[in-house]
Amino acid sequence: MGGNANRNKHSVYLVIGILTQYRGLGIGTKLFKQLEEWATEHSVHRLELSVVTRNEAGFRLYKKMGFDIEGTKRHSLYIDGEFVDEYYMSKLL
Repeated sequence: MGGNANRNKHSVYLVIGILTQYRGLGIGTKLFKQLEEWATEHSVHRLELSVVTRNEAGFRLYKKMGFDIEGTKRHSLYIDGEFVDEYYMSKLL
């Protein structure tokens, strides 16, 4: 839960994926609502994640759930023979 140092215990980095066949069923929305309840119960103030810029479904979900773009990590991943960018996103609770 959170970081190891007192200075970042309020922050949690999320890694979430929803298989294509389960998108559009409300699973992501329910997951994030539960996650926020858990975070509040554990005094987490900041949620953060990154998403590949071309992952439109993931990006839409994160925006819908109140995450904002903090920046772009250029060429941060190498997927299928090409470098791709990620958005770094966060939500303050």
